[in-house]
Amino acid sequence: MTTASLPASVDAALALLEQHDYFADRRLATSVFLALKMRRPLFLEGEAGVGKTEIAKVLARSLGRSLVRLQCYEGLDTASAVYEWNYPRQMIEIRLAEAQGKIDRETLASNIFTERFLIRRPILQALEPADGIAPVLLIDELDRTDEPFEAYLLEVLAEYQVTIPELGAIRAKEPPIVVITSNRTREIHDAIKRRCLYHWVDYPNAERELAIVRRKVPGADVRLSREVVAFTQRVRGMDLFKSPGIAETLDWAEALVALDRIRLDPETVANTLGALLKYQDDIGAITPEVATRLVAEAHAEAAAIDAAS
Repeated sequence: MTTASLPASVDAALALLEQHDYFADRRLATSVFLALKMRRPLFLEGEAGVGKTEIAKVLARSLGRSLVRLQCYEGLDTASAVYEWNYPRQMIEIRLAEAQGKIDRETLASNIFTERFLIRRPILQALEPADGIAPVLLIDELDRTDEPFEAYLLEVLAEYQVTIPELGAIRAKEPPIVVITSNRTREIHDAIKRRCLYHWVDYPNAERELAIVRRKVPGADVRLSREVVAFTQRVRGMDLFKSPGIAETLDWAEALVALDRIRLDPETVANTLGALLKYQDDIGAITPEVATRLVAEAHAEAAAIDAAS
């Protein structure tokens, strides 16, 4: 894999993201540029589905680096996130030593607690990449973990190193590009945020969302794309349990293309809302009357854009 140079300006970062189908606003592009320039972790918060994880994927692709992903969950520990010892192989080594009469405990312990018995998990893989090229380390949905794991991350984020009692500190020769995401289901400790550059990733405006739909769902009719975006933007203004993210907008556009639709209509909206909304109470809030009104408004907005262009 051939690595690319880091962007030299905010404009270059903006162009780099757009070249790989990520349409960021200037504030987000500035955060990305500064995180790369200053070699600081980038902490991204926002609702699910707004494109936080995608930023790490795009950076890996655009910079020609591998992506190391740590998917967080409740109960995540160092054995799953950082490293663990290969106990079965160590037991075999002990049995072989016993069979050969080599039972010097100190020598045996020093032999079995070496790197050849070390199983590298995502964080250690990012600090010591096999190809020697610093990867993009994605720590995804950190808010799903427990606070003790956050505390463990402090050393990683501050020093780009981990400490293994049997081996000592292992430090990255070149710091990985770190992207941390959170859906804010709970607050992340300030000590983590202080070590990062912070950015809140919001829902896109209509213009940016339309650009995303046009790039990601090229089979959708231009007028349909405008109607989908106009409808979705209005739905986000309703009092829902979970507003649709960009991912849901794209899913819905693809579903409409699969049904060979070129315009929105209330019946099609009712039949396909499961692609846009993921909770029954939210779907129930889009009554036939509401759907008819939103479709009419989406038609009018799309027609106005057509007339102006």
